[in-house]
Amino acid sequence: MVQKAGAKMDNKEKILEATIKVFNRKGLKFTMDDIASELSMSKKTIYTVFRDKESLFYQMVDFCFDKIKEGEDEIINDDSLSTVEKIRGVLSVLPAGYKDVDFRQLYLLKDKYPNIYAKVEERLETGWEKTINLINQGIEEGCIRPFNVCLLKIMVEATIEQFFQRDILIRNQITYADALEEVVDVLVDGIVVR
Repeated sequence: MVQKAGAKMDNKEKILEATIKVFNRKGLKFTMDDIASELSMSKKTIYTVFRDKESLFYQMVDFCFDKIKEGEDEIINDDSLSTVEKIRGVLSVLPAGYKDVDFRQLYLLKDKYPNIYAKVEERLETGWEKTINLINQGIEEGCIRPFNVCLLKIMVEATIEQFFQRDILIRNQITYADALEEVVDVLVDGIVVR
């Protein structure tokens, strides 16, 4: 019985990774057939793990955000980085395999999948404790000027939500990764002590 649970977990992660690849190529228009083809797996097998496309997408949100949190932890625990470098890295982290994912397509979620979009918003607004602690550490060290950290959190959340709510990045031919990096540069350069 344990082996079956392990195999199901392996399939779950494989399916989620494949979904990210297919999403990057097709946006929200991907089908379960596309994922099955990507994996050389039957749709029936996929449906034993995910009941439908919406539940797959819902779990993909947690999967992506969990990977981002893993990336944040790696940055925070990297002793070769200064506190400012860690802050910059944590605020703009995208896992290595996600750098080329076209997150700009997520603006379509709000209308087509409101429950999934609500999940994205929830994940954006939570899990900030380590980032806030890191910023407060920078303030204590004197490399970050004192400011209301809550406002920075709100600005980052609002910016990312705007990226997800509108097609502004697509219209301006800016990748999500480039936009995020530039926003973080503007914000961090505004709080660093010179």
